Amino acid sequence: MSFAYHAYEAVHMMVSPARAMSDAMHLAFKNPANPLTYTPFGRSVAASCELFERTTRRYGKPAFGLAETTVGGVRVAVEERVVWQRPFCNLVYFDRQIGQRRKPQPKVLMVAPMSGHYATLLRGTVEAFLPDHEVYITDWVDARLVPMAAGRFDLDDYIDYVIAMLQKLGPDTHVMAVCQPSVPVLAAIARMEAEGDPNAPRSMTLMGGPIDTRRSPTAVNDLAMERGTDWFRRNCITRVPFPHLGAFREVYPGFLQLSGFMAMNFDRHLTAHYDMYKHLVAGDGDSAEKHRDFYDEYLAVMDLTAEFYLETVDKVFVQHALPKGELMHRDKPVDLTAVRRVALMTVEGEKDDISGVGQTKAAHDLCVNIPDDLRAEYLQMGVGHYGVFNGSRFRSEIAPRISDFMLTLDMKAASERRNESAATARKALKVAG
Repeated sequence: MSFAYHAYEAVHMMVSPARAMSDAMHLAFKNPANPLTYTPFGRSVAASCELFERTTRRYGKPAFGLAETTVGGVRVAVEERVVWQRPFCNLVYFDRQIGQRRKPQPKVLMVAPMSGHYATLLRGTVEAFLPDHEVYITDWVDARLVPMAAGRFDLDDYIDYVIAMLQKLGPDTHVMAVCQPSVPVLAAIARMEAEGDPNAPRSMTLMGGPIDTRRSPTAVNDLAMERGTDWFRRNCITRVPFPHLGAFREVYPGFLQLSGFMAMNFDRHLTAHYDMYKHLVAGDGDSAEKHRDFYDEYLAVMDLTAEFYLETVDKVFVQHALPKGELMHRDKPVDLTAVRRVALMTVEGEKDDISGVGQTKAAHDLCVNIPDDLRAEYLQMGVGHYGVFNGSRFRSEIAPRISDFMLTLDMKAASERRNESAATARKALKVAG
């Protein structure tokens, strides 16, 4: 696999002349001055050219594009700000321009998956929480853009990053881990609890995550067990070619991950593209635009460092180190029995073909010392993996439950603070009397 990236770049370069010719034809047959533009033949040619361009394009990182939201029935502007930065991650805060006088709302750290797609995959997740929450998200950096001088990035580093971000945001934070980060987030919180870190979050919500992949194993889990870590090292790791900033860094390239995603549901993707062709020919612009929006996000992928990818495959999917109690972080054990103060909510999808039903819920069985009143679990019927954190059922059924879980915990914490203040005041009066 040492030359896979070079071959990918070469093919993309060789297709460039055909893309240029296709673009020219597309412009010609979309030109209002061309009489053929309004004929079935012209629309067919334009549609074919657009599909060719889209299927051979290299998709860049999409924008969140969340310029405004509604707070208390009022439309307000939203400004993205980077509030914490490391070579492999930026912590982005969605600052709602609503002034200083406002009722405190739950502070949420969304840990986006580092599994091939950008954090913008959670655009809908962020959008659903913006009206009633202070939202932060981990914006992971494409490994091919990180110079070798920045050093390695492995699973230990990922856990360190999560701990550092939680320490910055403070103990009133609610952390949401979507899919892949469920394991490192749970590990980070276990380490913080074991060390008595006062900045451990108020709650963690794990969504469609591979906590214990021995439960309801999916095709993804079976593949990892069947092939083993060495197979992935031999067949999936390559070096970033020059002139990218991360040249010579060993990575698991995004285009390989995308190939795997596409192969899992190839018929569905093929049908979707054929449907788009028919929509374009028929002049159904709205349906075609929905297709563009989805695939602009889905086809935009990033590279992962080889060490992070291989450690994740080995420790999470092959060794099952976390549920077995064997996971280590910087030579210290990740002891889930240490988690006592942080509330836990798990969310799963009935039709999830990435993280099977029960894999995320396993966290409840492992974190035995969390009190029952600090636990919640939810199984959303009728949704797959993507539907756990996005889509209509997420907005109408899942997000409100998560929000209520967080708000209840915040109200409980506020009540406890008032009681402590009252008790302190009574004690002071008693001493003074």
